[in-house]
Amino acid sequence: AAKITHLENSSEIDYNRASTPLMELVTEPDMSSPDEAIAFLTALKEMLIYAGISDCNLELGHVRCDVNSSVRPAGTDKLGVKCEIKNMNTFKGIHRALEYELERQVETLRAGGKLTQETRRWDDVAGVTLPMRSKEYAHDYRYFPEPDLPPVTLDAATVEAWRAELPELPAAKRARFIRDYGLPEYDAGVLTADPAIAGYFEAAAQKSKNFKAVSNWVMGELLRALGEKGETIADAKIAPEALAALIALVDAKTINMPAAKEVFQILFDRGGEPAAIVKEKGLAQVSDTGAIDGFAEQAIAANEKVAAEFRGGKEAALMFLVGQVMKLSRGKANPQLAADALRRKLQG
Repeated sequence: AAKITHLENSSEIDYNRASTPLMELVTEPDMSSPDEAIAFLTALKEMLIYAGISDCNLELGHVRCDVNSSVRPAGTDKLGVKCEIKNMNTFKGIHRALEYELERQVETLRAGGKLTQETRRWDDVAGVTLPMRSKEYAHDYRYFPEPDLPPVTLDAATVEAWRAELPELPAAKRARFIRDYGLPEYDAGVLTADPAIAGYFEAAAQKSKNFKAVSNWVMGELLRALGEKGETIADAKIAPEALAALIALVDAKTINMPAAKEVFQILFDRGGEPAAIVKEKGLAQVSDTGAIDGFAEQAIAANEKVAAEFRGGKEAALMFLVGQVMKLSRGKANPQLAADALRRKLQG
């Protein structure tokens, strides 16, 4: 079923995925916390997306998870009585359900109660698991061979041949981003969570020498803007090459950061070439010291009290005056040159 809606006294099951092939993956009982379970599911989801097996949209029913949990006394190896929570479809819900269920089992045992092997469901609104049915043991299922489903036997050579055909998987790509681009682990993790985002970053990085700036712009402005419009990286009108060119303009001090963000928004909305937009909008940074000196003098004259505060040792007052210079220059002044000019005039 693609969707199960639990009502007060019944559950509605949407069978629109009937006849769709299902792949079921069963893990060993070797995870010891909700955090570890979510880490595993996150890694699995990324691998399935990278391999082109599934889009892994849990809420659309692409992936379902039945979560088994049990508790045991500290220092013992024997697994406790397990409980299965059926049809979980969000990682947040899985984490909450596991936290609740483990606490429920511990409290039951501490109160002298007995746990039964059962199937439960998660009520996300109430934040509790609810019993559905008792869970039979393996021998109660009375399994028998299905004549229309012959066994699939895979030899090692076949498995290795398929492995060689796999694309670069997330863990390997993260390690390469850290090694080749000098990115922090956090950046590499964000960028490789989606293969399309990773591809966009690499395309931009190949046109830029400032890899960290590319990472910052992709993780910050680009993903923010896409998120606000409910779009994906495939919808981006700003080409990777255009982002690299925009970063080059900032690095060359042709434009300052406020102007760069203005250019970015135009690129995001309609695409284009950064240098042409800078020229069209008159956004080139003013680095002429004579012009900046003039703006600095105007800012000091119009804010004598703030100037006096700076002379009295209040360093933060300088930033206010820099802001005034930026306002007078309509955001075009080089902020560092503006600060230098103000400091010279105030301390001279």
